[in-house]
Amino acid sequence: MRFNALSRAQAEAELLTCCASRRWAADVAAGRPYGSAEDLFAAAVTAVRALEWPDVEEALNAHPRIGDRPPGGDRASAWSRGEQSGVGDADRAAFAEGNAAYETRFGHVFLICASGRGAGEMLADLRERLTNDPETERTVVHRELAEITELRLRKLMA
Repeated sequence: MRFNALSRAQAEAELLTCCASRRWAADVAAGRPYGSAEDLFAAAVTAVRALEWPDVEEALNAHPRIGDRPPGGDRASAWSRGEQSGVGDADRAAFAEGNAAYETRFGHVFLICASGRGAGEMLADLRERLTNDPETERTVVHRELAEITELRLRKLMA
């Protein structure tokens, strides 16, 4: 597997495009060599779930709001645009309103694995999650971050 042959710095740089937590990238890179891609994916998900909240917040800071279109030409921006393809122009105002309410309540961006989900489904999830207490929401965010990270890591390894 090509990933095992990268230098530690190169491996961490590649991983940061999947999850912007430096701790996560360092932990996953340090776990090499992996026997298979599936071993890498399992280790990556385990490492996301083990992140402390400040590390999760670091990762969240790199995620655009649902409904925003990140303009960059980098890999992560392109992936975000593709993952949010279910959000059309007509949905942007509803997401802007929902995102503002969510950020006021929880203090961070609303994170959801958007890949394969339509705008209506994501808006319903956003509104439902606004009723969560902060501890429950952190658990949900961890789960969503793990899902997004695995999805992006699979793209990276393809």
